[in-house]
Amino acid sequence: MQALDAWKTRPPRNPAAWLVAAAKRRAIDRLRKGGARGRRMIPLDEALPLQDVPTSDDDMDEIPDERLKLIFTCCHPALPLEAQIALTLHTLGRLSTAEIARAFLVSPAAMAQRLARARSKIRDAGIPYRVPPADLMGERLTAVLAVLYLIFNEGYTATEGNRLVRADLCEEAIRLCRLIAARLPDDAPEVKGLLALMLLHHSRRSARVDSDGDLVTLEEQDRSLWDEALIEEGSALLHDALSRRAPGPYQIQAAISALHAEAASAEATDWAQIAALYGVLAEMTPSPIVEVNRAVAVAMAEGPRAGLRLLMRLHDALSDYYPFHAARADLLRRANEAEAAADAYDRAIRLCQNALERAHLERRRALLGG
Repeated sequence: MQALDAWKTRPPRNPAAWLVAAAKRRAIDRLRKGGARGRRMIPLDEALPLQDVPTSDDDMDEIPDERLKLIFTCCHPALPLEAQIALTLHTLGRLSTAEIARAFLVSPAAMAQRLARARSKIRDAGIPYRVPPADLMGERLTAVLAVLYLIFNEGYTATEGNRLVRADLCEEAIRLCRLIAARLPDDAPEVKGLLALMLLHHSRRSARVDSDGDLVTLEEQDRSLWDEALIEEGSALLHDALSRRAPGPYQIQAAISALHAEAASAEATDWAQIAALYGVLAEMTPSPIVEVNRAVAVAMAEGPRAGLRLLMRLHDALSDYYPFHAARADLLRRANEAEAAADAYDRAIRLCQNALERAHLERRRALLGG
């Protein structure tokens, strides 16, 4: 029906592509309206299929990627930054309200209120459903990059379920980041920094689970399985981003990942430099989660007790955050404090929602006995 009306004045050069794009827009509109009424949450890979709408035809230049359009709609500057990120994650369906609340370290009730207020604002303000032109993308870029980062993280280490890696989500986040990079000028180093970070992390995907399906930690991975092409591309992007001399959190994280990629082994890794970079990252984006990673790096550089001293400052803020207890358990194990390590492993196991990570913790815990 839309074609019968629209094609009277402007017949498309590629009718099939036009029909596919129009159908997807209508389908997404229905999904969004259904989600607003709270019928049910649609998983990301069901709501928005991963295959692309053809975009090579001239008539398709004005029709941006549909998932990217949805992300930019939710990441409107009229909303508070945290609300933009939370609403996008919820609307795309990857995380429940409770899971988003854990990511933001707030209660599910508080997060539900934030989401409701954000939806109301989009509706009442008549925020358009589109990707803005390049000169207006900057005001939404911080939130959009944060969303892509969190989508990638969910794929890289699933927060729950029986799989460690969701390669489809990782690859989709990388694809969307490439699209943004192509639409922005070269003076947007954080876009390249995020893309570099994703590529460097994704290069390890084949080594993170062994032939039995068990998790393999970074220090135990077979580095010959790492994807050299992705490492080279990620390193080149990082070098280009850093040459702009406008460092940001994604560039710092990519630099940390690059140091891992350059090392021939865990023992040969420049842990002191990694610890220093985490210190810089903590100044840019103060977070107890960043501090956990810094403590682990300090422990690798200076010994487990140095890392434990830093971790102890974070106990109150991260008492329900399983990676904190897992990191503490590992450092206690390295410090030969078996009883305390066993207690920390027990706490981490209770909190962990991913079956592979939980099984790994249980194996480590069993080695301590008791």
